[in-house]
Amino acid sequence: MNLWFRLMWVLLTARRRGALTLPNETSVLSFRVWPHDLDLSVHMNNGRYLTLMDLGRLDVLVRSGLWRQVLRHHWTPIASAITIRFQRELRPFQKFQLETRLLCWGPTLVVMEQTFIIDGGPRNGQVATRALFKGGVYDRKDKKFVEISRLMSLLGVSEISPPSTPEVEAFLQADDQLKQAGRTASQFGA
Repeated sequence: MNLWFRLMWVLLTARRRGALTLPNETSVLSFRVWPHDLDLSVHMNNGRYLTLMDLGRLDVLVRSGLWRQVLRHHWTPIASAITIRFQRELRPFQKFQLETRLLCWGPTLVVMEQTFIIDGGPRNGQVATRALFKGGVYDRKDKKFVEISRLMSLLGVSEISPPSTPEVEAFLQADDQLKQAGRTASQFGA
C-alpha cells in the first residue's frame, strides 16, 4: 500500500515542482527509506529501487506534459531494459533523492539515467545506486512504439539526440546480446 501513497504524492506535488523541459532538465524526487522498504539485510530491498525508478520516470512524463499525450492517445510507457549498479546501501530512515534525466534517444526508444543520492548524514551527496533505463511509449492500437521525434514534436522540442556515452553504448550492446540470446534459446525450446 505504501507505493500507492508515494504514487499519489508524486502526482499531487508535480505542479509544485514545476514544469520540466526536456531533454535538458532533471527530475529530482526526495524520499526516505521506511521499514516496509527493507529486506532481511536491513537495507532497502533491490526490487524497491526499480519501483521507485518507475515514479521518477512518471514524474518526467507528468512534468514535461507528455503524460497528457500518453493519456489522449491511449499509449503505454514500456520499459525495455534496465541495468543497475548498487554502490552504497540505503539504511532505515535514510533520506535520499532520486534524479532522473534523459541521456539520449533513437528512433523509438530513449535512454535515461536514474541516480539515488544520499541526502544528509556523513554520506551526504554520495551516489547509492545508478541505473540506465531503455524504454519507449507503445501504441497498442498500431502495435508499435511511437517515434521519439513525434513525442518531442508534441512537446515543442526539435533537438537531436546527444551522442551516447561509452557506458550507454555498452548498456545497449549488452541488451542487444541478451535479446539475441533469448531468441536463440526460444528456437531450441529452452
